[in-house]
Amino acid sequence: MFAKRFLLKKLHQVSPRPLGGGGEKGGGAAGDVAQLDAQIALHYGVPYAASVMAFDPVQRLLAVGTLDGRIKIFGGDNIEGILISPKSMPYKYLQFIQNQGLLIAVSNENEIQVWNLEFRQLFHSSQWDTNITAFSVIEGTFLMYLGDENGLLSVLKYDLYDGKLQKMPYNVSIHSLAEAAGVPLLDTQPIVGILPQPNTLGTRVLIAYEKGFLVLWDVSEDHAIAVRGYGDLHMKGQVTGAQTHASEDQIDNVDENEEEREICSLCWASRGGSTVAVGYITGDILLWDMTAVSSRQGKQTDVSSNVVKLQLASGSRRLPVIVLHWSAGSAKDTTKGGKLFVYGGDDMGSEEVLTVLSLESSNGLESVRCASRVDLKLDGSFADMILIPDTGVPDKIRTSALFILTNPGQLNFYDGGALFSARKSEEEYAQPEAQKFPVVVPTIDPSITVTDMYSLTGREHPSISLKKFCARQIVAPPISGNMKWPLTGGVPSEMSLKEDHAVERIYVAGYQDGSVRIWDATFPILMPMFVLDAKVPDVILDGANASVSSLAFCSLNMTFAVGTTSGLVRMYKLQENSGDSSFHFVSGSKQEVHAVHHGRGFHCNIAFMASNSPVRSLRFTSSGEALAVGYQNGQVAMFDASQLSVMFSVDCTSGTNSPVVSVSNYSIGASAAKAGPPQKEIATSAKFPTDVVLSLSKDARLTVVDSTSGLIINSLLLDEKQSSALLMYVIIEQAQLPEDKLPCQSQTGKEEHVLDQKQVHGAETNKKNASLHPQSGGSDSLLLVCFEDVVLLFSLASMIQGSNKHLHKTKLTKKCCWSAIFKNKDDKACGLILFYQTGIIELR
Repeated sequence: MFAKRFLLKKLHQVSPRPLGGGGEKGGGAAGDVAQLDAQIALHYGVPYAASVMAFDPVQRLLAVGTLDGRIKIFGGDNIEGILISPKSMPYKYLQFIQNQGLLIAVSNENEIQVWNLEFRQLFHSSQWDTNITAFSVIEGTFLMYLGDENGLLSVLKYDLYDGKLQKMPYNVSIHSLAEAAGVPLLDTQPIVGILPQPNTLGTRVLIAYEKGFLVLWDVSEDHAIAVRGYGDLHMKGQVTGAQTHASEDQIDNVDENEEEREICSLCWASRGGSTVAVGYITGDILLWDMTAVSSRQGKQTDVSSNVVKLQLASGSRRLPVIVLHWSAGSAKDTTKGGKLFVYGGDDMGSEEVLTVLSLESSNGLESVRCASRVDLKLDGSFADMILIPDTGVPDKIRTSALFILTNPGQLNFYDGGALFSARKSEEEYAQPEAQKFPVVVPTIDPSITVTDMYSLTGREHPSISLKKFCARQIVAPPISGNMKWPLTGGVPSEMSLKEDHAVERIYVAGYQDGSVRIWDATFPILMPMFVLDAKVPDVILDGANASVSSLAFCSLNMTFAVGTTSGLVRMYKLQENSGDSSFHFVSGSKQEVHAVHHGRGFHCNIAFMASNSPVRSLRFTSSGEALAVGYQNGQVAMFDASQLSVMFSVDCTSGTNSPVVSVSNYSIGASAAKAGPPQKEIATSAKFPTDVVLSLSKDARLTVVDSTSGLIINSLLLDEKQSSALLMYVIIEQAQLPEDKLPCQSQTGKEEHVLDQKQVHGAETNKKNASLHPQSGGSDSLLLVCFEDVVLLFSLASMIQGSNKHLHKTKLTKKCCWSAIFKNKDDKACGLILFYQTGIIELR
């Protein structure tokens, strides 16, 4: 329901804006062009710029904030939602107000945002006057602590009724805190950590200052419970077993006169909040006992048991301890301690890992020892981590999963049970297995290479078959072992689960490992359907696992074609079958037949190999029986799936080997009945075949090939400057030529769309000349060709006869990288989409 409600809200918000103003035929500069208020309604996967995470243990939702102002929400049953801030800015803090559907986000610009997940809206934002250096929401309340660069602790409250943040009449400065704690006046320094003490309802909070000063503060009574700092460093020793190569009985003496050091991270390291772990810029980790009264108040003379040190490496130059997290051990045995998760602390230049220390203690801090150490290798540079508590556990003792976020946009997870049950082998500790975060549309693992969307409208029986298959595939995320998936929040969409639902559109993606995934795209919320494997059971195919480079689909006979970088073309019938069947491999004039046995689902039944060059373009004929293929080396081939033969393979680039970027099939005979005299002349001429293949190469050469014999009819250079060609589109039976200058809608008003007077005059002249031809039930079909810097429109009949004169030319002010035509309800081309290298989307 995330995506459904969000999409409906956005559709109602977007109102049409009038096309720009008053100029003749709708053209003009950018100021006269309507700006498209395009907004992202749906987003799949983890954003590349992901940097921070938060988790709601009650509603079981995971939030991921990014460096560009987006927040991704993940729940159960493939539920995903996207929130986009009005400002593109990084988030440094992200926390839920638990079980309220509210998410608090703090940006690097110190803007505090309150997001309402039910309405997918930014309900409130407040700009803080100073730099926010620490932030924490008090669990079970609408209250939150905030620390700033001046050492001031403030309290905020979110008012659920008026939807605003209120600054409470309570704050504690570093000077007043030092005075109340009975310590010498401190210099102004930032608060770097705020930890509400467990089981105190937020009335007690641990405040950490940058230069090593720690205070456990009672908010209700305005006094310090305990004060710690580097002045208290009279340590007996350090915890054994934490270093990678430390012996079990090694204890190093600690210098009692250690200098003041900056705090980088901290976390509670006990079940009730009696011990805190603090990470320093030097790479040290200190475990502080916060139960005893501070020696600075003169009430304690021996503080040797107040602190012990953890040291992960023995080198003199170590990495700062950036992140610390704690997971308590068994509730039955309080001596078991728990797991301390550490990022940093190793020697400079060492491999980037997340270290998990198993700490045990039988009698206070003096008896703390490290029972085991496990280094978890990272899939990229570290961004954030979060521990997911188990469901149905009130005191959140057991950790069910560990999520690790790395750059760019990599999210891995570990089973909590595997982490806690890791045992030391003869040589080293067993390495728990990381699993990839399951996403609806994988983009990185495996890497996505090509996508397309196809319509099934009117194909009643195949749609029902696909719907039934899709219903069987809606299952929980694939997780190895006995782990229970920890994200279960959100309400599943009911749009595609109705009994009368038929699949009308499918979204298809090809991957680097050769596989193909297909989703039900009837609604904007994609529903996973099935995966087409690259392998054929019991058959060895060279290049079977090569990257997918092109896709094609024929809805008439539900045939799907997959082209790869190895030159192999696989064909699938999307008609479910099981048991024994035949697989045909066609290569040149040779044909192999294999009897294969497979399970239920859709499987490859034919594979063609006419070239070792990568496949760049695929296109079925209207009947779906033949397939045109364009290759990287400039060759074009035609495959006959019904006769299981390679009809021809021909070089269409005159020896230049320029890659084929687009192929298309065109039936002259079928179009001639409704066309004017120029096209009827072609259809009745013995010189021209009934059906042709059009091939466009990257160097702007268009080749017309007889689709039966493979003979080249004409080869034309469309652009003398040889601008890089992108795509071509055959526009069938248009009633009239387009206007000389169509209004465009762009994502920004800064880019100009200028058509000079000479170009306008030329376009009008071409249109006038074209209109002199008498029309008879429809005009000539058109060919639209998109280049990086220009768009050309041709008469298809004239091109087949050998003319390369265009009817219309539009120069582009920016480099184009992708284009597509879109059609109306009558399946007639009505517009062109241009995607520029600058990220601008333009509609014409």
